[in-house]
Amino acid sequence: MLKQRIFTAVLAVLLLFVVLFVLPATIARSVIAAVILVGAWEWAPFVGLSRPAQRLLFVSIVAGSLAVLQFQLLYGLVTVNAVFVIAVVWWFAAFVWILLYPTPVPKVLAWIAGFAVLLPAWLALDLVYRHSSALLLFMLVIVWAADVGAYFAGKRFGNVKLAPHISPGKTWEGVVGGLLLVTLLGAFGASYFDRPLAMMLPFCMAIGLVSVVGDLTVSLFKRSAGIKDSGRIFPGHGGLLDRIDSVAAAAPLFALGTHWAGL
Repeated sequence: MLKQRIFTAVLAVLLLFVVLFVLPATIARSVIAAVILVGAWEWAPFVGLSRPAQRLLFVSIVAGSLAVLQFQLLYGLVTVNAVFVIAVVWWFAAFVWILLYPTPVPKVLAWIAGFAVLLPAWLALDLVYRHSSALLLFMLVIVWAADVGAYFAGKRFGNVKLAPHISPGKTWEGVVGGLLLVTLLGAFGASYFDRPLAMMLPFCMAIGLVSVVGDLTVSLFKRSAGIKDSGRIFPGHGGLLDRIDSVAAAAPLFALGTHWAGL
């Protein structure tokens, strides 16, 4: 299983490099939007829409919402910062929800959560990419470092369960291991982007922490819906939503933080 996960991860990283650094910007941005819509397809069962036609309806609604959001941004009806602040508030609420689980998940709340997760994630990823593909890659590497560090540290030292009712395999030792790896990336980022270490370290650690919240939140919805994996796109990794749950949580905060930090 580990070899399969590594092979799939390497292939996904190669494809990502092609998207970020080879494809024309218009096509790359379309790929980002497509990723979000695949995420919507996999989110649909959380709201009780499991048949293909029902899933397509949910994807169409999300796609229409992306278009409406784009229109509102274009004409100044809403601001980018407002969308990201709302997203950060949502992820804080999700963190509280994780602490209170197990609790019932009403379908209407699953609908709202789907839009609160997917729309800001699309906007943040698209915006950061348009500014700098290298900066977007840096954000993704932070999220991956938090995940990879947590996986290996949890395997080696894991003892204290992080959220046993949601994801029994995750441990606090794993979180610490992931944050240690993120700290190294923060030091690298401070040098590469010429920013103070005292700013970059807590910023990167915050991104790492919120990525954990994203992972647990999607796991919460999967468990509530009785689903093990959101899909089977990536062998050994599950669905696409299983791969972007952490990114969806981290992206809005990263976009806000990079703006404030002048990155």
